Amino acid sequence: MGKISLYGLDASPPTRACLLTLKALDLPFEFVFVNLFEKENFSEDFSKKNPQHTVPLMQDDDDCIWDSHAIMAYLVEKYAASDELYPKDLLQRAKVDQLMHFESGVIFESALRRLTRPVLFNGESTLPRDQVAHVQQVYDFVETFLDDHDYVAGDQLTIADFSIVSTITSIGVFLELDQAKYPKIAAWLERLKELPYYEEANGKGAAQFVQLLRSKNFTIVA
Repeated sequence: MGKISLYGLDASPPTRACLLTLKALDLPFEFVFVNLFEKENFSEDFSKKNPQHTVPLMQDDDDCIWDSHAIMAYLVEKYAASDELYPKDLLQRAKVDQLMHFESGVIFESALRRLTRPVLFNGESTLPRDQVAHVQQVYDFVETFLDDHDYVAGDQLTIADFSIVSTITSIGVFLELDQAKYPKIAAWLERLKELPYYEEANGKGAAQFVQLLRSKNFTIVA
């Protein structure tokens, strides 16, 4: 196999989704820390590899891929011994893809990034309550998706779980998960936390993300 390098930072939810996948596949890789606050993602070397300047970025020998969803699918397709994490069955794969698009467009873009960017990068100290309401909508959707199975796409752990858990464990800094109201999400989170690589790949970075946001002392206003 080629040399895999993952560029990112632990606090980044999409980076953590890729870390979960790499750990689940037990793949050797180099982790390269990228300091977004120092704009290292705009350096000449990084820009050549990823002109979009986003993390995570994965390099497999000389080939570079960015976007966590593309990276996770690539890793499973190329290196996994089985297709459990990203099924080859067209219907099952469509369900996984559907949920990863949901994570990208609804959880990450409409909820997480909309709330995070003003606080972390624009120096704003207040957030409107109507924007925070998007977080509750995310919880409502994911609780419904879990329905009567253990994982978001069915009864089998997939990369859709890795994608969604990375952001679900981050948006709680804006609106804490009510475990009584969302028992299926709570049980799903506990299930994922039992994975032997979970804490290193996601738990640690999620805590860093929450601590970083709380250090900005933002408030939610009507």
